[in-house]
Amino acid sequence: MTAAVTTDTELDEAPTTGDGGRGAARRFGVLALAAAIVVGLLLGYAGGLLTPTLTRPGENSAEAGFARDMTTHHAQAVAMGLMAFQQGQDPEVRQIGGDIATGQQGEIGTMQTWLRSWHLDPTGDQPAMAWMPDGAGLVKNGLMPGMATPDEMAKLRSTQGREFDVLFLQLMIKHHLGGIHMIQGVLDEGHDDDVRAVAQVMKNTQQTDLTNLQAALKRLGG
Repeated sequence: MTAAVTTDTELDEAPTTGDGGRGAARRFGVLALAAAIVVGLLLGYAGGLLTPTLTRPGENSAEAGFARDMTTHHAQAVAMGLMAFQQGQDPEVRQIGGDIATGQQGEIGTMQTWLRSWHLDPTGDQPAMAWMPDGAGLVKNGLMPGMATPDEMAKLRSTQGREFDVLFLQLMIKHHLGGIHMIQGVLDEGHDDDVRAVAQVMKNTQQTDLTNLQAALKRLGG
């Protein structure tokens, strides 16, 4: 399993349309979002450096497993959020997508910094979700809880308009529900106070996101 910082080269390929300059404005917005993601990532790295290292989580700890698996989980959410920011028709969908992309990219930076400060590799030799008691049963076709399948991601990339907005909201709701279950796992199994504090913030943020996602889906009749 590879934990990598997410980029989306498709963002630079937005079509030019005769929309009175809105296409150019959208491209400028994509560049601004990309810059915000870089800043968020750097802040995430800086935040991760503040975690004390007197007692480091070990290779097979819940903290290490969570940091590795949630990095991969977050990376898909960042990709989905970037698509929403670029392709979404509804302004609220674009805003939600941008917020998720920037916020979760920063959290990736924090988690990767933890692993470096613990002198651990970004990837381990344990299967995904092995750090959770019910982890083995949560992985379906190689995907962690809530993650979209390759077919679902391909459909999201190819969809436009209201259909895209509804599909994005549906997939991100499922994604967040799975993420919250994983976060609760490290809150239950972890022992590092700083990791648990950051995890609690993640959980609170995703619960707020869920409220907004569900309200937007209801408004759009999805």
